[in-house]
This record gives sequence, structure tokens and C-alpha cells, in this order.
Amino acid sequence: MTRRQAITGLAAALGASPFAYSKQEQNGRPKNVLIIMSDQHKPDCLGVTGNTAVRTPNLDAFARTAVRFTSAYCTNPVCTPSRASILTGLYTHHHQAWNNTTPWPIGHKTIAHYFGHAGYVTGLIGKMHFVDAQTHGFDYHLDFNDWYQFLGPKTKLYADELSRANSGAGLPQIDDLWRDFGDPWKGARELDGREGPVAVGAVSKIPEEDHFESFVARESIRFLSKYGRQQQPFLLICSFLKPHDPFMPAERFARMFRPEAMTLPPTWGKVNLSSVPAEVRNSIEHNAPTPELSDPVEARKRIAYYYANLAQMDDRAGAVLRSLPQLGLEENTIVIYTSDHGEMLGEHGLWQKFQFYESSCGIPLLVRAPGVSKPGVCPVPLSQVGLLPAIAELANVRVSSPIDGLSFAAQVRDPDVPTDAPVFAEYNLRTKNAKYMIRSGDYKYTFWTHDMPELYDLRADPQEMNNLALRREYQGKVAELKAKLFAWYTPPRAI
Repeated sequence: MTRRQAITGLAAALGASPFAYSKQEQNGRPKNVLIIMSDQHKPDCLGVTGNTAVRTPNLDAFARTAVRFTSAYCTNPVCTPSRASILTGLYTHHHQAWNNTTPWPIGHKTIAHYFGHAGYVTGLIGKMHFVDAQTHGFDYHLDFNDWYQFLGPKTKLYADELSRANSGAGLPQIDDLWRDFGDPWKGARELDGREGPVAVGAVSKIPEEDHFESFVARESIRFLSKYGRQQQPFLLICSFLKPHDPFMPAERFARMFRPEAMTLPPTWGKVNLSSVPAEVRNSIEHNAPTPELSDPVEARKRIAYYYANLAQMDDRAGAVLRSLPQLGLEENTIVIYTSDHGEMLGEHGLWQKFQFYESSCGIPLLVRAPGVSKPGVCPVPLSQVGLLPAIAELANVRVSSPIDGLSFAAQVRDPDVPTDAPVFAEYNLRTKNAKYMIRSGDYKYTFWTHDMPELYDLRADPQEMNNLALRREYQGKVAELKAKLFAWYTPPRAI
């Protein structure tokens, strides 16, 4: 069975086609598309979710005008593979951007190719973690290297904050540029006292107006001002780095959060280490990027600086959102906010991403389509791999290549429309530590190629503390979900 046949068969079973787009006639100019992205945004870290610790007034205001998806997942809880899925509508085992150091094959088409072919001017401003020099179809592209040109000598302040090479934070932007000659900043940085490669957090020495988030927002607004009112429609991705490390916000935002006032997650220190895979257990017992985080005092400090990073990103996302009505673009622009993956932020005693727990694999997803969507909350599980076909359907743009993603435009039009399509994710492919996830209904199952499986009932156990895969009475459910997972993709080591 071919991939197209498998996708079409699954869609037919659900009463939908992944390749059928809206036939609705549009009056006048086609819809513009603005995608605002962040990096490593924990899905419940929005005020609108009831989280009173965070400060996200701009995204909260936007969420109240949009459809908010409360069970949305990335395809791979690490930057490059996840972002490749967003742009191509393919899972990792098809787009082949296996990790943060491998580019995907040049022949893969992206959302920029499809929309460009439909007559759109396409722009990408900010981080997309491209691993090489491909532009992936975008007409207009500004990234970290353009920010460094803007910073000039102030780039050293950022190099100091990172302390060492960190392509996840854009220095280098492309690993190959340093591979032959080594890190040009080695010996030139002012190092701090951190124990690992990532600092717990501190106030940034970079002036607020010079931060990457300020640059991305300013240049995105410039793009909207220049191209937004022309006859040609636009697709713009405005992509921030924060709240991803370095956890060094501008002082105005750092002052908003006192470390001693932060609360550790309820799962902190409570995981039964014998009931989780060794990789999880080892990460709980020793966080290699930031060993200090085993200390509750340092953990609270990290939480405070993460929230400050998030508040700074929200502030600049708000500036971009406010520019739409100011430029007369709000009524004809589909707007999406999302992130490439989440952040554990101390849940289970874990940090960063890399896991299939909700805080890491879950993502915030907000969609507003003027004249099409109505504000609401959609609880059905869905995958970010469906973002490309959903946007294409809402904009009436044809996707000409086979893709994996199933459009969730029906839920954008009506958040109450049900679906029982399973959600899949994968991580560490082509290694001995690969793992794969399926979310089906209330259950989430993870197949580890090298360790014990995990099964959680998210309705009864939303904090994922009770691994049902170890209990005899759930072996039938384990077998059922494993069969569904292997029908989607059989892991090479399991063949």
C-alpha cells in the first residue's frame, strides 16, 4: 500500500479527504495568512488556560477571538523535525529531517511552494532552524544571521549569554558553517559559572529593543506594511525564539517574576522511578544541560526566567497582532499562533522537551479565520502535521504533493465537530533509542524500541503518573494501540 493510499483510506474512514479543498467562491482578494510561532511554549502556559502564574495578555486576547485547540500535538518534540513537519505536512520518517543536525531532502515541497504557486508573496522572518542554506521556497527570508548584522558588535553579548555553540538558539545558525574551522567565539566569550551548557537564567545585558524578539516583530511589521496592502496576497511566518533558552529576558520582563514566589509542579519528586523508562529516570536524576535544576531553589529560578521569556515573546507577538487592524489587514487575514513543541518545566522533575508527556509533546494552537471560524475551544486531539492542509483548505490553495497531514479546517469552522483520528509522534529516529507515540481517545501509548512501554489514561490521570502498560489488566489496550501504531509506521527495529 502506498502512502497516498494509506492516507486516503484513513481519511475515507473518517469521512474526509486529505486532498480535498474548499470549493467556496471567494470574493475579491484571497485570504492572507499570518503564522506566529514561538519555540518551546508549554501548552498550559497561557493565562486563558487558567494559569495565573504566567503573563500572556496579548495571546490571551487573541485566543478569545480564535479557536483554541486544547489537545494539539507536535510530530516530534525537538525543533528541526517538528518545524519540517509544519512546513511540509509530513511526518519525520517521510521528510527525513531526523534531528537538529540533518537537513531534509531538497525535493520536499513546503507551504511556501504551494502558496507561492498560488500567487502569494511568501515571507519567513525569525527562527525556523533550517540546517543548511535551503530557503524552502520563501521569497523573503530574515533569520539569525540578519539579526547579527543588525546587532554588529553587540553580537558578543549574545555569544556570552549562550556561553558555547548552540544551533538551537541560532549561534551557529547552520552547523556546517563552523564545522571545518571550529567555534570562532571560543576564547572570546565571557563565561559565567554555569555547571552545564544551559544557564539556569539571568537578566540579559542586551538592550530590550535589540533582542531577537524585537527584531522579528519589527521586521514582520515592516513586511506587513510593505506587502500587506498590495494586490498580491501574502503568507508570512513570524517566528520568535523565546521562551527557548537562553533564559535571559530583558530586565522589564525579569522584574515581573520573583523566583521565591514560583511554585514547583505537583509531580516534582513524585515519579515512581521503577515505572518509567531508563531514559526518563536518568533525566530526572541528572539533567545534563543544567545540573543545578535538581535544587528546588534553582528550579524556581528557572521557572521565573522561563515565564519572563514567555512574557517578552507575548509582548512582541502582541505588537504584530496589533499591526493588522492598524494596516487594515485584520478582516482578510487568517492568523495562527503555535509553537514547535512544549517544555517540561519541572513536570516529573524533567526539563526542556524530548518526551511524549503532555507538557513536552503538546503545543498551544490558536486559529482565527475571519468569516469562517467562530471563537471557541476544541478539545479533540489533533496533530500539527495537519496545519499545512488546514491552512491551504481555509485559503483555497491547492496542495499538489502527497502529504501525511489531515486537515482540521472542519474544526476551525466549528470547534464542536468530532473526529476520532489518532495522533502520532516520533523521536530519535535512526538511533537505538527511538520511540513512537499514539494518542487515541483518552489513551496515550509510547513504544520504546529499547525500553518498557508507557500507557496513560489522560482522562483519569492527566498528569501521566500511573503507567498502565505495567498492569496485566491493560495488556489488551497496549496490544490494540501498538497494532494501530505499527499500522501507521512499523519501527525498523520492531520489524
